[in-house]
Amino acid sequence: MNNYELLLEEANTTGLIVKEKPLLSSDGRIKGSRIAIRKDIETSKEKACVLAEELGHHHTTVGNILDQTVIENRKQERQARLYAYEKLIGLEKLIESFESGCRNRYEVAEHLGVTEAFLQEAIDCFRDKYGVSKKVGDYLVYFIPNFGVKLRSEERRGGKECRS
Repeated sequence: MNNYELLLEEANTTGLIVKEKPLLSSDGRIKGSRIAIRKDIETSKEKACVLAEELGHHHTTVGNILDQTVIENRKQERQARLYAYEKLIGLEKLIESFESGCRNRYEVAEHLGVTEAFLQEAIDCFRDKYGVSKKVGDYLVYFIPNFGVKLRSEERRGGKECRS
C-alpha cells in the first residue's frame, strides 16, 4: 500500500470521511469529520502529502483557522504541517532512507513516497525546530549548511554520508 492508501485507512479508522472533490482555493479542507481532497491532484504522493496535513489539522487544530492574518491561526497551521512532516518523513525515516542507500533529495523523496517539495518543506521545518543538527541514536542528521545524515562514529573520519 502507498502512503495515500495507508492514510485513507487511518482516516477511516479514526472515523473521518475522505472524499475527493473539486476545490477552488486549496488542495485540502477539513470540517468536522469530513476531509475533502482536491480531485484533480495528479499523483497519490501529492494526495498523501495533503491528506497527512489534513489529518494533522484533525489532531492539532481547534476552530476555523482560515484567516492566516491571525497569529494563532498561523501557529495552528504550522502544527498541522509539522504533524504531516513527522507522519510521512520524520528523522527516523530520513535515517532509514540513508541506510537504504538514498544519497540525494530525489532518492529520499522516492523512498519515502512524498514529493520533493514536501520533503524540502519538512527539512526546512526540521532546521527551524532543531537548528544545525540533531543527534538520533548513532546518527547525526544535519540541516545546515545542507541536509545530510552521518554515522556519528564516522563523523571525524568523513565516513558514509547523505548530502543534498
